[in-house]
Amino acid sequence: MTGLNGDGLIFSENYVKTLNETVIPYIEAHRTDLKIEGEHGNPLFVSRFDADAPEGTVLFVHGFTENAEKFVELIYSLLQNNLSVVAYDQRGHGRSWRAEGLSDMSLTHVDSFEDYVKDMDAVCRKVVQLMPEPHRVFCHSMGGAVTALYLEEHPGLFDRAAMCAPMIAPNLKGLPLPAVRLMCKANKALGRAKKRVFIFKPYTYPDDFDTSCATGRERFDWYETLRRDQPEFSNNSPSYSWLLESVEVTDKILAPGAAERIDAKIRVYTAAIDDIVLPEPQKTFVARLRDASRVDVEGAKHEIYRSADDVFFPWWRDVLEFLKAN
Repeated sequence: MTGLNGDGLIFSENYVKTLNETVIPYIEAHRTDLKIEGEHGNPLFVSRFDADAPEGTVLFVHGFTENAEKFVELIYSLLQNNLSVVAYDQRGHGRSWRAEGLSDMSLTHVDSFEDYVKDMDAVCRKVVQLMPEPHRVFCHSMGGAVTALYLEEHPGLFDRAAMCAPMIAPNLKGLPLPAVRLMCKANKALGRAKKRVFIFKPYTYPDDFDTSCATGRERFDWYETLRRDQPEFSNNSPSYSWLLESVEVTDKILAPGAAERIDAKIRVYTAAIDDIVLPEPQKTFVARLRDASRVDVEGAKHEIYRSADDVFFPWWRDVLEFLKAN
């Protein structure tokens, strides 16, 4: 049995061997790394991957505590399907700019989600617009919130967006929203905006697979090894400012008339076993869009792209067909 399926995804058996011997060398041969200026002139780490015979370009917008490197398997698949890729580390993540005064690299901070949106605009203007058309987006979780805000503010560049478990609203796990808002605002007023939310701890290797957002053990283990060896990938917890922005983003995305301005075709993938974001706001968002559909992904936790093969493969086939469609 070959190590790859027909879409260029890796069978879990011999996952690391196939990744290291086939996938990563191919990606590196098609890769160019850049540093560009994002909002306020802060540097963003961007990678472009040029397909041999490109039929379009897909921008990756990762989620909270993630980075572009986490998606190498999907990037390889897109290249094999004649789609070039742009992927970047959002501010406060990976190899991009981090605010001064943070206690360690696992703490994730942002002053405003609008900074994420303006960074995405810089990536689009300086990199994506130079790439082959049509331009499409794949986004995950927090990246879904950023993409939704971007598409509401900047119609016209993208004609399709595949949203993997987008954070239209975070799951506060029973905590009252007013109490969370009050806690975050109080800490900001006390000069603790960049401090770690008290219920979180710094990253220690390895994370626990059973309580993680993944169901594919091999994919989980590979990325944990990457995080262990590269401290800049150790993001795992929010600042008070980030948490406040995350609970307030729902009202911005679902503001009157906002979602209706999106002119791209949208497909939202809802993970059936998701305790990170809420499904009902995803449904509300989809219902207000001009051209949208939603797919329930059974057997998937929040990180659908790190599912076991039997869930991951058919889900990604649907994503590919959506992104490649005319």
